Amino acid sequence: MNENTENSTLTYAAAEPDIEKVQSAMKDIIANKAVCQILGEEFTEHLKEWDKAITKRRTEPFSLVVLGDFKRGKSTIINAILGKSIAPVNVAPETFTINSISYGETPLAEAVLKNGQRITLTPDDLVRERLEKLMRAFPDTLDYIDIKDNAEILKEIRIVDTPGLSDLDCLDKQVQDYLVNADAIIYIASALSPFSESEQVFLATHIRPMSFSKLFVLVNMIDAMNTMEDIEKIIGRITERCETIVPNAFVYGVSGIDEYRRKIGLNRPDIKGFQEFYENEFLKFEMALKREIILQKDYIRTQRVITMLSLMLSDTAARIHMIYDMIAMDKKKLEDLSQQIDSECKSLASAIESRRPKILLSVTEMQQQAEQWMYGFFSKLREDIYEARNSGNPEDIEKHFYSYLVDKVGEAYKKCIEIHEKQLSKVIIEMGNELAKKLGISDLARGAAAAAENGSDYMSSLMLVGQTVVNAAGAGENGSFPSETMSSFKNILKRKRTTNIMDTALENYDDVRNNAVKDLKAAYKTMADNALKQLDSIYQTQAEASRDALVQAKEMTENANNEAIKMHLGKAVAILDEAAETLKKYS
Repeated sequence: MNENTENSTLTYAAAEPDIEKVQSAMKDIIANKAVCQILGEEFTEHLKEWDKAITKRRTEPFSLVVLGDFKRGKSTIINAILGKSIAPVNVAPETFTINSISYGETPLAEAVLKNGQRITLTPDDLVRERLEKLMRAFPDTLDYIDIKDNAEILKEIRIVDTPGLSDLDCLDKQVQDYLVNADAIIYIASALSPFSESEQVFLATHIRPMSFSKLFVLVNMIDAMNTMEDIEKIIGRITERCETIVPNAFVYGVSGIDEYRRKIGLNRPDIKGFQEFYENEFLKFEMALKREIILQKDYIRTQRVITMLSLMLSDTAARIHMIYDMIAMDKKKLEDLSQQIDSECKSLASAIESRRPKILLSVTEMQQQAEQWMYGFFSKLREDIYEARNSGNPEDIEKHFYSYLVDKVGEAYKKCIEIHEKQLSKVIIEMGNELAKKLGISDLARGAAAAAENGSDYMSSLMLVGQTVVNAAGAGENGSFPSETMSSFKNILKRKRTTNIMDTALENYDDVRNNAVKDLKAAYKTMADNALKQLDSIYQTQAEASRDALVQAKEMTENANNEAIKMHLGKAVAILDEAAETLKKYS
């Protein structure tokens, strides 16, 4: 731990009284019926959601959530970390429930139902076939399985074992909730299926926006590799990809089953002679887990709570100042402002229409540039294939060539989109800020932008433009590799056993290239469509925010004493200012 981290840890360790003070201040605002009436019912509910989320983050155990696709060995890794068999590993095909594993003096497993009822389970009940039968007999839907154990590490953290992430479009809401409330993440990949497209999309769309300070990526099953060279290639490839998606990731190659056997004293087959390597790599991971997560867990948690409180404050302040400014006007000025907003909205709607051609032209130019890049890439790739085919080790190259080809084309495809989505996102956000300024609600726009940067699910989504564009354009509809290009690869793979795969690739080369360009065109069309939708969404959200505040101000002036309203809002502002000053030292 460096000196700056140590100083930060000391600062945040003393933050609990300040956090309690600020949250109590916000509770006072929520409890003030007069202020809540002024802010409006919807916004008051919004504040209550903030308060619940912050309380949950403060009071629940520090959560280390383990994620990964099916058949990656998540439960085996957890048992290796714990040094005993706790997480059920014999559920076929793999974990299909959420398992919350926390400290308890006496080992215990309970099914927690949606209605809060708890049903004690035996170890035999955790087998999938048995559990499925029990679930059908439960009086309510299973929420999660609560597992208690006296493993030493559980005194520090709770570990959450999640179902396999096989379908991003249908990602279970329960898993999403655990992800939102996670303090740290371990993502399990497999050396046998190194970082599929869907896994990369998941990291980009669900993990990166959450802004976790630390992320561990464990490449499990490296014991299935035949040589150290193969192990190094796999780890290097995944590390390289992680650096472009989640740069703060720590990547380790491990054998969960070997480490589990080592810790509980079972026989460890060592046919390849890599046993010491497996042990050392897992030890490196455990040391990093202790150094970066366990020893800093209070700092990590406090930092996230303070960020949430800061966003809550800024969101509330923007709302109060908007209403305060409006009720300071007399009825005539309010009517004039109402007409002005209506007029502005109409002109802004026209302005958006006038910007549509600019967006479409920008995306067309990006697409043309991307096609040029792709043609240049394929020209160079053809040369590389000829050179590899004529090299001295054709059999070794043949063994890895198909995955190499798919990886290279996929990387080129995604690189084009990644570069251009950033450019397009910047254009859209700038347009959104222009709209906010014209409607006089730039403070709200800034607040929402801050929320987006911090991955908040509780704030307004005004500025979540860039990420939506990425989600839509970065992959196929279900997060898989582009469909047309994939069909070309499948044609090559069908002939793999009967024909030299490099020759087959060269024979189908034009088909692969043309389909890749076709997929690229489709992706850029999707990018343009979604950019236009997002621009409309920003306009609608900002216009509604302005009109809502105006309606609220009108109601206040018609039904109450303006001076009394100002007094209540003034007291609320004083509370917010004092709370903001309290948190300033942690910024």
